[in-house]
Amino acid sequence: MTALRALGKRLYKGRWGYFFILPNFAIFAIFFLVPVVWSMVLSLLDYQWWGTEFVGLRNYQSLLGDRIFWKSIVNTAYYTLGVVPLWLAKALLVSALIFPFRKPIQTFFKAAFYLPHVTSAVIISMIWLWIFNPPFGLLNYLLRYVGIEPIAWLGNTRTAMPALIFMQVVMGGGSSIVLLSAAMNGIPAYLYEAAELDGAKPTQVFFRVTLPLLRPTLLYLVVTGTINSFQVFTNIYLMTSGGPQFSTTTIVYMIYDKAFSQFQFGPASAMAMVLFAITAVLAIVQFRWLGQEVEY
Repeated sequence: MTALRALGKRLYKGRWGYFFILPNFAIFAIFFLVPVVWSMVLSLLDYQWWGTEFVGLRNYQSLLGDRIFWKSIVNTAYYTLGVVPLWLAKALLVSALIFPFRKPIQTFFKAAFYLPHVTSAVIISMIWLWIFNPPFGLLNYLLRYVGIEPIAWLGNTRTAMPALIFMQVVMGGGSSIVLLSAAMNGIPAYLYEAAELDGAKPTQVFFRVTLPLLRPTLLYLVVTGTINSFQVFTNIYLMTSGGPQFSTTTIVYMIYDKAFSQFQFGPASAMAMVLFAITAVLAIVQFRWLGQEVEY
């Protein structure tokens, strides 16, 4: 009773703070928290237009024998392992190259690389559909000059996913460059001066000074990049529709197809819960790997 009374006093003391965060929390609850909880409930139901039946873990059991679902997990992992390291390496390289420039020049390059980030994913997908077009696409047009025959980039099971990974690596990384550049500018100059006095070479300075001190920013980028890659949908939907032969079917695309094409909301919600569990485990592993305090 005393604990409840103390809790009530604390809540009353901070009543104005709770009042001001209430609108934001209400939006979060209505548009995120409630749908997530409802998805958990749906994963345990056979939800149909004419009625609902509680089926327990049957939807999850059906996923174990679904070959396409397992293939979608493999495809999503393949896409993530291809995109995140290459995209992060690109962002680190560009950030390191523009770091020595004066602030106005840095701002110009950061704005240039950030521009695709604010461009509609639909427009970018349509442009790359033209680039990958077998008869008259730009990529095959350039390959003809080196004697390579046209390739059906999105129509071949061996090239469809690598083509999507290549597109994402080329177009992505704008926000990462901005964050990494800001983090580099926040590293004290005396650390670089001390490294130079000790005779460190530029590559040694980068790997021994800059990179370790970027660990918090890299942790954030790796975690958010992994989550975003596991949630890839727009490119798949517009460019391949999961084909050819399910070679680009990802978990989120399969959830969409199962829910809004086949109207099987129970299995689709079960897939969403599996996706949530996978991303949560990966985030925990990444926090254990990179989540070390950095002080300078």
